[in-house]
Amino acid sequence: MAFHFADRIKRAPASFLSELFAASNNPSIISFAGGLPSSALIDTEGIAQATRQVMEEDAHIALQYTTTDGYLPLREYIADRYRTRLGLPATAAEIQIVNGSQQCLDLFAKIFLNTGDHVGMERPGYLGAIEAFSLYEPIIDTVPLDDDGPDLAVFERFVKTRNAKFFYGIPNSQNPSGRTYSLEKRRAVADILRTSDTLFYEDDAFGELFFDAKPRMPVTKYLPDQSVISGSFSKIIAPGMRIGWIYAPEDILTPFNVVKQAADLHSNFFCQKILHRYLTTHDLDDHIRHITRVYGRKCRLMCDLLDDQLPQLSHTTPEGGMFLMAILPPGISSRRVFDEGVMQKVAVLPGMPFYVDGGGEETIRLNFSNPEDEMIKTGIERLANVIKGLIRQ
Repeated sequence: MAFHFADRIKRAPASFLSELFAASNNPSIISFAGGLPSSALIDTEGIAQATRQVMEEDAHIALQYTTTDGYLPLREYIADRYRTRLGLPATAAEIQIVNGSQQCLDLFAKIFLNTGDHVGMERPGYLGAIEAFSLYEPIIDTVPLDDDGPDLAVFERFVKTRNAKFFYGIPNSQNPSGRTYSLEKRRAVADILRTSDTLFYEDDAFGELFFDAKPRMPVTKYLPDQSVISGSFSKIIAPGMRIGWIYAPEDILTPFNVVKQAADLHSNFFCQKILHRYLTTHDLDDHIRHITRVYGRKCRLMCDLLDDQLPQLSHTTPEGGMFLMAILPPGISSRRVFDEGVMQKVAVLPGMPFYVDGGGEETIRLNFSNPEDEMIKTGIERLANVIKGLIRQ
């Protein structure tokens, strides 16, 4: 029979991810294309211990339904960390637990966007946000991202002329570029938005992963009544638990809770209990320091290898996070680099999916957090052979 899908599905942009995953799942291919934290740095023993404790002490409650907003002690833990680490006056009532911060993108768009509404984001922008927002059929406007944050002239013009519902940004170690907003840009973004009714959606998935272990003040610090933050334990504890959160004014969380309940009733309560037990019986800051030391070393290794073996290629130099973006030599297509790379057993992510308004053919995103040092060395050597071969053609 003919299936009569909703128009939004027909108009949804095609995803490159299925092709990417097929290539990355080949164990013979060294992949810089995915967005995975290091599997070796997941504290499996500590999580197993927390799981045993929950099952021994609280199994009947942990395996039952719960409230939509999430486990209160976990929300209190998150709020307390905002207060002590960043000086934000967060309360548990302003925290909602979700299935990874990716669910925040969908539910936030669901409560704010009508077809044809304007929404802004960085250029290049996070692919997951592009896909989540596109299903609600907005007009997505983009603002170029400089090394230290958005192009302020373009950003101000966007705010003044588009009457946008919100602007979505990743100020810390942005995905895909690895760039971080300067303090001056953070203040300027807040000042510009304060003259409008446009919200700032601050995706802070990588805010704990600066190599120098120093926190950067969120834009929300300077725009408290006109912004929300989404966060996640995926990058610092374990992505498979799918536990994230949104920190937002209660007036936003009321409708957010309604659509969250309609979507899934609540996030995985068992994992919330395990996570809270883990966090309250282990030193999270020490764990994060270990992660950032390793990621900093891997990032420096990848940057040094690129500079040494591919001087024709320029790249960002991240202060933290999991990704960097490289600009290919003139005339070299990132799609060709991907196709030829798969044949030579190395995978990168072409830049085009990050450019909602077209472009990115000359860029690639590289993940340094997941592969081990020897894989980075071998993979960059293979990538250098691929690009040098395309230059000679």
